[in-house]
Amino acid sequence: MDEALLRSLTPGVLGILVRRGADFAAAEDAVQDALAEAVRVWPAGPPRDPKGWLVTVAWRRFLDQARADAARRRREGLVDEQPAPGPAPAVDDTLQLYFLCAHPSLTPSSAVALTLRAVGGLTTRQIAQAYLVPEATMAQRISRAKRTVSGVRFDRPGDVATVLRVLYLVFNEGYSGDVDLAAEAIRLTRQLAARVDHPEVAGLLALMLLHHARRAARTAPDGSLVPLAEQDRGRWDTGLIAEGVAILQAALARDRLGEFQDQAAIAALHADAPSAEETDWTQIVEWYDELTRLTDNPVVRLNRAVAVGEADGPRAGLAALAALDAALPRHTAAAAYLHERDGDLATAARLYAEAAHKAPDLAERDHLTRQAARLNTRQGR
Repeated sequence: MDEALLRSLTPGVLGILVRRGADFAAAEDAVQDALAEAVRVWPAGPPRDPKGWLVTVAWRRFLDQARADAARRRREGLVDEQPAPGPAPAVDDTLQLYFLCAHPSLTPSSAVALTLRAVGGLTTRQIAQAYLVPEATMAQRISRAKRTVSGVRFDRPGDVATVLRVLYLVFNEGYSGDVDLAAEAIRLTRQLAARVDHPEVAGLLALMLLHHARRAARTAPDGSLVPLAEQDRGRWDTGLIAEGVAILQAALARDRLGEFQDQAAIAALHADAPSAEETDWTQIVEWYDELTRLTDNPVVRLNRAVAVGEADGPRAGLAALAALDAALPRHTAAAAYLHERDGDLATAARLYAEAAHKAPDLAERDHLTRQAARLNTRQGR
């Protein structure tokens, strides 16, 4: 069974049912039924036209459900007037599905779940495992999201920026369960880039590739985090780096800078440095200055403060950090790092321990705890 093929066909099949008049929620349920049927029967004899087969089965499931549901009998006339199932048309509705699943009326978590289900072709079980929540909880989340967008017109232009934010949320979930969400986000962003000629779409794809290239070096064999400066750069994927840099350069050449292109430029500077000591921090600060202008995001300002500490010295970094809200995520960890760079090991150790208590996950908590223990050992404590 070619699971990748099924997932790639999902948005096109769903789009066809919606264009034939099916309600989005009912159409999505019918497509999931068709996918389950394909998993059952295709191994014995795959069809010559896989997409057409899925459209036929999904449409029949939709008609069966529409006729069986008393609340929808008023729609039977509309449904029965639709063209009979046949070869799948060449119209590709994937882009409209992206926009629909990233509708502004949805919460970010709901938009992510619906995108993975309707565009990514993942099952509710797979999405639930990836997000470490019960399947029933994820099913309720997806059902609510489908009801929310069911009344939205399918032919309205969507917001590319919202779609990109949803895809970036998927990418940052990384990996858990049997679905690699980082790889899935890259696949979906490649798909989007093939349909939308927009420099920010290219910028996001470049950013994902450049970050993903370092994935193998981010953890030690025992699962502990390895900071960027300590990573074995020989384990970075040079092919992904080269592809990401090429995509980024083409996007920047269009002179329509956006936040994802800017972030990708920072990632490219890290990837281009032969060693941590040779990183061009001055240029990274300049890109952060531009990113601050574009977004005015406090987390960006925090990252900029750390970069300033590398470019101009830890005290300059601490001065930039002091201007920010101490409640910002990872503010305490950044302060600990800069104090260590400045030689104040006692303060750094205390702040590392404090940051460990605030860490959002176990891996980061363990890393910060080890940093505090390392400095306490150096001080003879």
